[in-house]
Amino acid sequence: MLSSARFIGWSFRQNLGRYARYSYSTVAKPQPNPDIYHNQVFINNEWHDAVSGKTFPTVNPSTGDIICHVAEGDKADVDIAVNAAKEAFRFGSPWRTMDASNRGELLNRLADLIERDRDYLASLETLDNGKPFHIAHAADLDLTIKCYRYYAGWADKNHGKTIPVNGDYLSFTRHEPVGVCGQIIPWNFPLLMQAWKLGPALAMGNVVVMKLAEQTPLTGLYIAGLCKEAGFPPGVVNMIPGYGPTAGAAIALHNDVDKVGFTGSTEIGKIIQKAAGDSNLKRVTLELGGKSPLIVMNDADLDYAVEQSHFALFFNQGQCCTAASRTYVEDGIYDEFVERTIKRAEKRTIGDPFDSNNEQGPQVDKEQMDKILDLIDSGKSEGATLAAGGNRYGDKGYFVEPTVFTDVKENMRIAKEEIFGPVMQVMKFSDKDELVERANDSMYGLAASIFTKDLDKAMMFSQSLRAGTVWVNCYDVFQAAAPFGGYKMSGTGRELGEYGLENYTEVKTVTIKIPQKNS
Repeated sequence: MLSSARFIGWSFRQNLGRYARYSYSTVAKPQPNPDIYHNQVFINNEWHDAVSGKTFPTVNPSTGDIICHVAEGDKADVDIAVNAAKEAFRFGSPWRTMDASNRGELLNRLADLIERDRDYLASLETLDNGKPFHIAHAADLDLTIKCYRYYAGWADKNHGKTIPVNGDYLSFTRHEPVGVCGQIIPWNFPLLMQAWKLGPALAMGNVVVMKLAEQTPLTGLYIAGLCKEAGFPPGVVNMIPGYGPTAGAAIALHNDVDKVGFTGSTEIGKIIQKAAGDSNLKRVTLELGGKSPLIVMNDADLDYAVEQSHFALFFNQGQCCTAASRTYVEDGIYDEFVERTIKRAEKRTIGDPFDSNNEQGPQVDKEQMDKILDLIDSGKSEGATLAAGGNRYGDKGYFVEPTVFTDVKENMRIAKEEIFGPVMQVMKFSDKDELVERANDSMYGLAASIFTKDLDKAMMFSQSLRAGTVWVNCYDVFQAAAPFGGYKMSGTGRELGEYGLENYTEVKTVTIKIPQKNS
């Protein structure tokens, strides 16, 4: 029989192994009190205090204690960063004239440095974000490193085409960088979301001004230092810790920012899209919220479906845009599925994220915890059955019990709103055609999943579900080569894969008159 720690390692290999390939024999060395090396604004390969002199606290969500104070960047700092980026992007600059393969070498060198400092970065992520160390080390860091390496390989392979036209002309396309890219990342996967943004932008020769989430700025700032160590020229990568209404808005409204990429809530995505229109009509790509359906058919492997649906919702404390927060179970197995799901939730270990026996850490901050508890209260008041959990866990830090609701109706808040926490909704269905309508009856369309042994059902649902990603008999399987993004109000554009390069590439057509033989 596996010990608890060994079982958790085995479980993550089952759920994450398809893309993390994490071996539990890997010697991971957590540092519960990692040193803080960087807490300033990073511009032009130099560290600065914010122009205003202001700072803000970043908090350990396991305890509520302040880790350190971080420079609070705002519009003045964004202006300086954009000017530095413009200079780095100047025609004839070292970055613009660098061989494309050398950009790939820099990205691979950055991946090497992250690999070197993997234990430290996982520890820092756990301290600042609250996710269990063994998950940060196994999943987040592995996918982060692979993302940089994937886009390193693309740096010299994004080719244009020659186009057959009238014989008097030669016509061809050039793929050129967009320019100054403003990027705004969330707090739930700080390292990984940073890689998803930096990787394709830098591979294509762009320059970046990135706003880090105010809840979790520490790992992003450390990566900024590694970019300098890797050899990226000054001004190519700039990092601004700060708040959305100030630093984030300044990026979205800046007339010298050519493109903005944002990952976060749909509410803020609307604000960013409007700001882009109110300024210079900059390009916008958005990866926003979700309320993803997970469907379990009568013929599914029940044990496997219970474990996977549990993982699909509770992974990362439920703080995933893809979280399977609408679980639809066919009537023939509904009762047994619910019984097993409740038992699995009650067995879920919660507590100190540096303890490898714990599957679940705290929510990222008090605001998020309070939002989750409010939605749990709404579920109870609107008539759903609270089958497990439903309370704050402990009296220190921002922990929420693994929670399961049954007898959920589509008009309830918990079935419509993105909870972003460890709260599972289980709903029954019998008619498959009606289920498609129910599953698609959401303003979101980020992800979906179907568990069945019937290929016909799998293909039918994978085509009829309006979502950017559909997983069949699995969940949250990511890889750098597979594009990711949403339908409807879950966003615009795609990240990852070859499709992700399109966000950071301008296509230019060049047509040349060919002198004729007798001219």
